[in-house]
Parts: sequence; structure tokens; C-alpha cells
Amino acid sequence: MPVNPLDIYNVAELFGDDERLVHDTVKDWVRERFLPLVEEHYEAGTFPTELIPELAQLGVFGATLPEEYGCAGVSQTAYGLINQALEYGDSGLRSFVSVQSGLVMYPIFAFGSEEQKRRWLPRLGHGEVIGCFGLTEPGHGSNPGGMETRAVPADGGYILNGSKAWITNGELADVAVVWAKVGPYRGGTGAPPVAIQESRQPAPAGAPQQSVPIRVTGDDARATRNSEDSSDAHTIRGFLVERGMPGFETAEYKRKLSLRASVTSELYFKDVFVPEDNMLPGVQGLRGPLSCLNQARYGIAWGAVGSAQFCLEAALRYAGERVQFGKPIAGHQLQQLKLSGMSTALTRMQLLCWRLGQLKQAGAASPVQISLAKRDNVWQARDIARTAREIMGGMGIMLESHVMRHASNLESVLTYEGTHDVHHLILGEALTGLNAFE
Repeated sequence: MPVNPLDIYNVAELFGDDERLVHDTVKDWVRERFLPLVEEHYEAGTFPTELIPELAQLGVFGATLPEEYGCAGVSQTAYGLINQALEYGDSGLRSFVSVQSGLVMYPIFAFGSEEQKRRWLPRLGHGEVIGCFGLTEPGHGSNPGGMETRAVPADGGYILNGSKAWITNGELADVAVVWAKVGPYRGGTGAPPVAIQESRQPAPAGAPQQSVPIRVTGDDARATRNSEDSSDAHTIRGFLVERGMPGFETAEYKRKLSLRASVTSELYFKDVFVPEDNMLPGVQGLRGPLSCLNQARYGIAWGAVGSAQFCLEAALRYAGERVQFGKPIAGHQLQQLKLSGMSTALTRMQLLCWRLGQLKQAGAASPVQISLAKRDNVWQARDIARTAREIMGGMGIMLESHVMRHASNLESVLTYEGTHDVHHLILGEALTGLNAFE
């Protein structure tokens, strides 16, 4: 009996007709509109912003949110399949949609006022405005509770100071969901612990100058030198910081060797006045940003399946066409061993996502379950991409083969939204009841 090499267990039969239609529609678009452009943008280090209106037309932004806010209202499984189809194209494409949906629209929907929802969600869903999510800082990645960005109460709002690092969509964003601690800085002063400024780093001869963020210590920096102090994490609040607010600036990271078709930036806040109405009223403490990360991690687990499918498909095609020693290399035992292992790993990934989608639709998916899926699926996808590159030999490193692009992207996906090691500790704590983070 013939098998579908990308779905050995016929997992697609477990999805509803509408869910399969959503996946197939987005995947067709990725093949027809995105893949012909991605080589050029990956090489240039740019994101194809010209495709944003088409993404909006597909309904992929905030797809699970209610129709009353201009969104599609699809199931959690359908949303997962959207991410799978997008990352079949590129991790950067899925990241763009994942940030807009899970890290910007979700917190506004879950924690925002009705006025904030009405103002932002329809425009974000239609791609009229772009958002980003500011949690990670130059000195605080795996320990977000140690963040130094501060919002000091002022008449009618807050004065925001600090910086955020490795922010997807930062340079493109019209609004940033920024998480900051509220209250005076250590020592009781209203002054920021660090002043952020932009410097110019000399570029190689013939290359354009590039902005590189640096941190300059201020007079009160000594008050917050314990960068791992999370004792005041309960004061963390979310703020909607709008492009054009005085003191809010962004700078894009250049010369990346991964996620090149994605915009990654630093965000700088220097005495930015944020009105009271721009604070998300519905959540306080780390629960807010961490619940957003659960949304993003869920999408990543599904997206990894798409990347793995592309790489397995490319390896199978190449192995069937490449002839050595009188027959296609697919007929040699060593190559079949590799292909069999890739297919087995992909099947596990698919079944994991299917079950996780069921749990999430029922409101029963725990952070530990989502963490496990993000960690293991990305790990497996990276191995599949690497093995595909091996099978394809020299052709595997060429941009037109796309496989090395996927492999390189997955190095970043393994790290963001919680590193591989940190996700192991999340499961380890759940299994043992013992916290290994501190």
C-alpha cells in the first residue's frame, strides 16, 4: 500500500474538513507567493513586507480570536496548522505571524480593556498595523523576572525607561507590548538604572554603517546591579507603547546568520511617557508575559512540523534523482536509514501536535505540556534539517535548495521562546517537584 511520505500515520485524517482546508489554503499560498521570493529576501536580510496584506487576507493574524474583533475565530488545531504551513516556507514567516497573533493580539484580547480591544485588534488582524512583544532584555533572557525596564508612575500615566533585546518585528512595529516593573528604582529614586544610547560601529570597508546598541551605566546603576533579583517581579505590568511616542526608538540587528528573512531589533525607552489608558489592566506579574509565551510556544511546536516536512520532502526528491554507483542514492542502505529516521521523528512530532491541539481547544493544555512540545519538536526538526543537508551533499548548502536555510533558522528557534535547556528544566521541575533554576 502506498504511503504519504510526509504523513505516515495519516494524521491529517484526524483533523476536521475546515481545519484541513485552512492548512491547505495557507500552504498553497506559501508555495505560490512566498517561496519564489524567500531566496532574495533571505540573502538580503529583509522581510517581504509586500506580502503582509495577503497574509491578512488569508486571516492568519489572531486567527483564534472572535469574529467580533475582525478575526477568523478558528480552532486551536486550525491555528496550529496555519503555523505548520507557514514554517514550511520559513521560520521567519511563521515568527512574523506568531508574534502578531500570540504575543501582541493575544495579550490585548486577554488582558486589555474593551476600548483597547476595539482600537487595536481589528487593525492588527487586518494587517493595517504591526506589533511586537518586548520582554527579553540585554541582560535578562531566561530570567525575565530580573528585568530592569521600569515604569515610574507620573501624572496621567508612566515614565518608561530601559531596553528590550532580540525583538521580532521591532523595526516594523507600530505598537509594542512592553513588559516593565512599576515603581521607583532601587534606592527609591525615579531615575533609570541605565541610560540607553545608540552608537555607530565602524563597518567593514565598502559596507554601510550599522547601528549597534550599547548600554551606558548611569548614576543609579549600582542600585540594580543584582541582575538576577526577581523579588519585585510581582510589579510587572504590560504597556502598549506606540511608534512616535517621544523617547521610543528601535534599531535592527544586522549581519545575522539565522532568521535572515525576519526583522529582529532592540527597543529603547528613554523617559517615554505612556498614558494610563495604554496599560493593560487585566494582569499583573509574570503571569501576563508567560501566558503569552505559551501561545507562541504552541505555534512553534506546530511550525517545526512544517519545516521538517519541507526538509524531508527535499531530501526524498534529491535522493530519488541523484544517481551514484549505478542507481539513485535512495536505493542505498545508509540513505534509507537516514530517511527512515527522519520520517519516524516527523510522525512523533505530528502526533504530539494533534494531541496538544485537542488539549488546548478544551482549555486543558498545561504550560508543561506546551513546553515539552516546543522543545522536542524543534529539536527533532533541527535534526531532520541537518540530515537532509547531509543527504543532499554539496547541493544541501545552496540557497536554492532551501534546506540549509531551514537548518540555520532552526538554530534560532531552538533558543527563542525558552531555550532547549530551560524547557528541560520546566519538565524536570514538574517531574520532581524541585526547582533547578536557582
